[in-house]
Amino acid sequence: MTTHTFADAVLAWYDQHGRKDLPWQQDISPYRVWVSEIMLQQTQVATVLGYFERFMQALPSVQALAAAHEDEVLHLWTGLGYYSRARNLHKTAQIIVTQHAGEFPRSVEQLAELPGIGRSTAGAIASLSMGLRAAILDGNVKRVLARYAALPGYPGESAVARQLWALAEQLTPTQRVNHYTQAMMDLGATLCTRSKPSCLLCPLRDSCRAHQLGCPSAYPEPKPRRQLPQRQTLMALLSNPQGDILLYRRPSSGLWGGLWSLPEVSTLAHLESLASQHGLQLGARQALPTLSHTFSHFQLHIEPWLVHCQQVAPRMAEGDWLWYNLASPPRLGLAAPVKTLLKRAAHALPEGESR
Repeated sequence: MTTHTFADAVLAWYDQHGRKDLPWQQDISPYRVWVSEIMLQQTQVATVLGYFERFMQALPSVQALAAAHEDEVLHLWTGLGYYSRARNLHKTAQIIVTQHAGEFPRSVEQLAELPGIGRSTAGAIASLSMGLRAAILDGNVKRVLARYAALPGYPGESAVARQLWALAEQLTPTQRVNHYTQAMMDLGATLCTRSKPSCLLCPLRDSCRAHQLGCPSAYPEPKPRRQLPQRQTLMALLSNPQGDILLYRRPSSGLWGGLWSLPEVSTLAHLESLASQHGLQLGARQALPTLSHTFSHFQLHIEPWLVHCQQVAPRMAEGDWLWYNLASPPRLGLAAPVKTLLKRAAHALPEGESR
């Protein structure tokens, strides 16, 4: 199949079956496409839908995002994970406003220089919102092309990635590139799925090498599996007589960077020094159910303890510390497990303390 006929087949399928009602496909702009593409990295469309709508309502323009406080951005992102995406989103918005007069650069190369925007995301912004000829290679497109060419190897390997990029560049048409880009993503999301691909409905079936070989699910090759390292931590939910919980802001870089979290100690004995720093006297302690959270590179097992405290010295939480009101929570960025533990604490505290 030639480049021309490949694109024709994909576009004909898109005209009949492609997705055209997603929220970021309405009122198309570089800003809306950019935010959706960043949210869709590592995240399913079904999950992103609600987050995207709330984000656009709160921060409808790149100027609004640039002017927002980081806590507000992280609050809107809470639950989506991979929080460096949100921090880079905020940083890039400020760069676009201050260095590009609020306008997105109109080249893939310039877009890809911005924080959090790689080559594929830059191609999506350029093609979907600007109509520029630009190839993309997200997870869905990698799968379609790897099967179409029966390309061996794991796409995360640089040699395989180079082959896939060359194929993506070769097959991208010069006309209707915005529709073609969306069509390729849709093919991977709806037909050429990881397991049980719907080959009978695919417009590329007759020329797909993996289909001809009778083993489409063998491509692309999966990432070599390895055992995730296991880590443990003890998280303290220090509660004052009003039922507020003490939180601290994590450093901007590293795990859960910039998010508000619970203080961590290696043992319960270390709580005394933490309490004295905040003028607290420790009272009754209550173990909450353990919680496990899986990251891309390790699994964290959290042992949470709810500890009732009395204020014995006139010290206020300030700076990177605050008392979190469970009844009227402030708009902060919270790590997903911390959000879960705060809900558990609200149910565990006596009624008078959690209101």
